[in-house]
Amino acid sequence: MPGEHGAFRADGESHGPHVAAGTTVPDGGSGTGDRAGAGGETADEGASLLDDLRAAIGRYVVLPSEEALTAVTLWVAASHIQPALQHAPRLAVVGPTKGCGKSRVLDVLHETVSRPMMTVNTSPAVVFRVIGKNPPTLLVDEADTIFGPKAGDKEDLRGLLNAGHQRNRPAWRISGPEHKPTAFPTFAMAALAGIGDLPDTIMDRAIVLRMQKRKPGEKIAAFRSRYSVPELNALRDRLTAWLTPLRGAAERLVPPMPVEDRAADTWEPLVIVADLAGGHWPSRARAACLAMTRNEVVQDEQTTLKTRLLRDVRRVFEQEGHKEALRSQDLLAALVQDAEGPWAEYGTKGLNAYHLANLLRDFGISPANHRFENGRQAKAYARNQFLDAWARYCPAPAQPAPAAEESVPARRVLGKPPAPPSGTLPIGPPGGPAGPRPTR
Repeated sequence: MPGEHGAFRADGESHGPHVAAGTTVPDGGSGTGDRAGAGGETADEGASLLDDLRAAIGRYVVLPSEEALTAVTLWVAASHIQPALQHAPRLAVVGPTKGCGKSRVLDVLHETVSRPMMTVNTSPAVVFRVIGKNPPTLLVDEADTIFGPKAGDKEDLRGLLNAGHQRNRPAWRISGPEHKPTAFPTFAMAALAGIGDLPDTIMDRAIVLRMQKRKPGEKIAAFRSRYSVPELNALRDRLTAWLTPLRGAAERLVPPMPVEDRAADTWEPLVIVADLAGGHWPSRARAACLAMTRNEVVQDEQTTLKTRLLRDVRRVFEQEGHKEALRSQDLLAALVQDAEGPWAEYGTKGLNAYHLANLLRDFGISPANHRFENGRQAKAYARNQFLDAWARYCPAPAQPAPAAEESVPARRVLGKPPAPPSGTLPIGPPGGPAGPRPTR
């Protein structure tokens, strides 16, 4: 946005926490106590500290991009100014399979964030009572136990994580021996790791790390408690010493953002930390914000497109009489010929076999050799491969149940009147004492 980075120097660096690209809301004080932490970290040294933290995180985890590494670094630092923040961004650490480094990310976070609370399976009552004026940083592994098919009775915990993104969204519960309505705070930063995307309500409030398995040439340092934990704890203590005295400045800072709405709410704490640090961090933070939010927009579009493809493939199978399998070329032809579908214009020359296989790969669907009735073999898609994906991502609308009086027709015996209904009938006008309800 024009003029947004007017406080930056020509080399992209800024000066100190109070002039770094943002507007500071005056509080009437001198502000002289906000520039150095108890450990001697000054505003100029803040950038160096973030550099050290970024390097340490990068030694233990392979993240999907340089922007993602920057985001994690700033998210860790932002946890040390939680009491000054209006929003508590989530960190969604997701991957397509196990072995992508999701749990290792949480290990590193546990040793660097402020007041970590690691949990795999906890009750909402525990979390409600742990969160207070100085909340912990929640680290939730195996988040599919909360949001997936195995979630069970965890809806309260899910609601807590949604509400806790913004300050002043308490959860009310009946509590204590006198059964009084009690407001429990929900505001707390949280990192959630799991296989597959989390629900949209969480992803929309999160910095999203889309983890992948390491390539053969990508090396990381082994995470060992005897030397890794002291190193990371030292960085945590330096963050605390630097940022705790700056909470007042952080609360007053209103940084210009390169994004709007919910994305701006989520990224603002990270940009605040970057502006407090100065140096190259304000420009680096905003570049990461733009790159990662744009990536999620593309990801959302791809997800929507893949769901559309599943629905269209189901329609083709229905038109073909639910055949056991369809040749890849026949399925492609039917999709491309659909005048209402996007497939004729997909890519440069329309949807092809490679595109189709690539779009379906995330659902565990791939073509295979199939022998048809005429004895010929061809690459084909088997219908039973799609059944699970159809049920999960585009379930068919439920058919209305037949009315009770229609389900079993009454049979009258000739020559006899129908038997009166058993039981007693309510007395009064139709619809109860208030009469029938008006239609809307």
